[in-house]
Amino acid sequence: MDLNEARKKIDRVDSEILSLLQQRLKLAGDVAKSKAEKGKPIFIPSRESEIMNSLLSKRGEIPAKSLKGIFSEVIAMTRAAEKPLSIAYLGPKTTFTHAAALHKFGSTAELVAHDSISSVFNSVEKRESDYGVVPIENSIEGSVSHTLDMFLDSSLNIVAEIMLDVKHHLLSNSPLKGTKTVYSHPQAFAQCRTWLAKNLPNAELVEASSTARAAELASKNKESAAIASEMAAEEFSLKIVSKCIEDSSSNVTRFIVIGKEQNQKTGKDKTSIMFSVQHKPGALFSALQPFQKHGLNMTKIESRPAKKKLWEVVFFIDFEGFRSDETVKKALSDMGHHCLFVKVLGSYPEEVSVSW
Repeated sequence: MDLNEARKKIDRVDSEILSLLQQRLKLAGDVAKSKAEKGKPIFIPSRESEIMNSLLSKRGEIPAKSLKGIFSEVIAMTRAAEKPLSIAYLGPKTTFTHAAALHKFGSTAELVAHDSISSVFNSVEKRESDYGVVPIENSIEGSVSHTLDMFLDSSLNIVAEIMLDVKHHLLSNSPLKGTKTVYSHPQAFAQCRTWLAKNLPNAELVEASSTARAAELASKNKESAAIASEMAAEEFSLKIVSKCIEDSSSNVTRFIVIGKEQNQKTGKDKTSIMFSVQHKPGALFSALQPFQKHGLNMTKIESRPAKKKLWEVVFFIDFEGFRSDETVKKALSDMGHHCLFVKVLGSYPEEVSVSW
């Protein structure tokens, strides 16, 4: 087949894709009417997870990252046809939380940057935003304590998680050898220690409130650079001097979507809880025994000061399963006999990481 014939066939395929997208948009209108009649929310993570997992199982030679990117936007487009969602996220623009919000809700959603995690929670609690996106843990640096602490008093649920494969780049409009100052967020510095020690041992490291702010500072100051995202490079007209400078190639940040409603079960779900036990020997062991007894796999355990009583601790656990599963209900019931309180933060579809 010659080049012209191949291009003509591609044009025909593109026209067919466009026609199918238009059909999908019309069907979304029917879905919106049905949801409105039944009082269902626009964003249903369980359904979107089922769609994505089904597509990934049939992807053939299409890279998973590409497929997820394409259909995240397709799903977002049809979701916006039902009702554009307002999404609060920990800003500013071009941060990795912004990237996570874009991945989950697409460019058609109204993404509103907030300057603190508590502000994101408050926006959703007051119904100023439909959902919120905040970071909760990084595979290298650990949990984001402020996010965990917010659940002590918040009634919001975790309705989805976003696993983002974080790539840090050195951005500048100056050559590497001439770099005297590097700006970035403390976590980004921590995740790039080895590279910085090897390549810029004498540079002054200046902390910024976000990687986006770091990129902005680097764009205004000569002989300086920033550790930030590719999106930040585009936003502030900076060049990528060195790509992927993070110390670990498995640098994944987990974000959560917070909202008011509860999810439907998908069959591949995760549940998050928080609880507290009496300050006595064996209390934590007794509280955790129901997980072994009922065959539940814990994927994370974290402790935080309760901040209400000296030395009182609150534990956070993630485990595989859904809150309505019989094994989960029995385990939580058994835990209740050994805990001061047990609070379910949400059950939601388990997510796989995506690059950004």
